Amino acid sequence: MQLQYLDFEFSDEENGSGSFDAMASVFPDRVPAVVAEMTAVLHWAIDTFGPCGPQEEEGEWAYDAQGLIEPGTPLNVMVDEGSGDVSLAPISGSKRATFTLTLTGTRTFCEALRRRFEIGGWQP
Repeated sequence: MQLQYLDFEFSDEENGSGSFDAMASVFPDRVPAVVAEMTAVLHWAIDTFGPCGPQEEEGEWAYDAQGLIEPGTPLNVMVDEGSGDVSLAPISGSKRATFTLTLTGTRTFCEALRRRFEIGGWQP
């Protein structure tokens, strides 16, 4: 699956783990598509690597999802950690919404994420 809205950038850690940061900024009519992409990524992570959990607790991966409406009003981005479903409160008006999704994980997780979602710019 190639992502249309989430644009990931990778940064690596000395211990071999890494972090993928994505951002998407859209008008309200495109919010459902961004939420669908975030959900697809989180569903894949849960289905492939199990529940999220920090590496300090022997987890394979973790995430952070946030959103805001311009000029800076936070959106409550809710993630069902059992399924990966993403939801938010209704958005009204015509202001742009910006979403961020950060995924951190082991080297194995990062390699699999890159392959699954055709994310470039990373060399193991």
